[in-house]
Amino acid sequence: MVSFKLLSLAALASAVTAQNATLRYMPFGDSITEIICWRSKLWNKLQSTEWKSVDFVGSGKTENNCKDTKYDRDNEGHSGFLAIDIANKKQLDGWLQKNPADVITMHLGTNDIVQQNKAVADIIKAFTTLVGTMRTSNPKMKIVVAQIIPLGMGNYNSKIQELNKAIPTWAQGLNATESPIWVVDQYTGFSGSADNRDGVHPNDAGDTKMANIWYPAVVRAFEAAKADKVAAAAEAEKREVKFIA
Repeated sequence: MVSFKLLSLAALASAVTAQNATLRYMPFGDSITEIICWRSKLWNKLQSTEWKSVDFVGSGKTENNCKDTKYDRDNEGHSGFLAIDIANKKQLDGWLQKNPADVITMHLGTNDIVQQNKAVADIIKAFTTLVGTMRTSNPKMKIVVAQIIPLGMGNYNSKIQELNKAIPTWAQGLNATESPIWVVDQYTGFSGSADNRDGVHPNDAGDTKMANIWYPAVVRAFEAAKADKVAAAAEAEKREVKFIA
């Protein structure tokens, strides 16, 4: 009987060691998630940490001229998509069904403002729907939401600032212990002209700034997601040991 218990504890230790490898992270958004290189830079920052084996997930796999053949390209960025449309068409439901995640980052709202001048209240309502979808997919989803970057074209930044101002209060209202929402500020310190290559999408300097802002938040999310998995493994071990005894 002792040998069975020792074997079971060894299995738990092995399972805990493997948690990082099973963590799944979805970068979610529009073209500022899809056709950029901050994901490459973020992946590379993680390679010198315990999170190097985290699996980036999503249906997108395009190489973005990042001069990086090694990074995990999987993402759920969709150029030209509106948050409101993704929510209303329930597109995230299918994306998460095909590629479940433990952690998700969201940078959305640019196209809602630029293409159709949607009201901030309607964008925030779409965000609420999307968080509901995330939590339906995984009740313990760890969520990181960006206050979005400025543009270097048109007169859109006042509306972007209005959206960004609304995001922290919205996130606080939806925050949950099992599925926390962290807000990161991708706007402050980012130049819509100097840090964008075309007024919309970040250049190398912009990608570096974005990766550096995402990094501490996703690490915190990974830590929380790993703690969930370790706790679940420990609970399963308790049940197994009790059954053997």
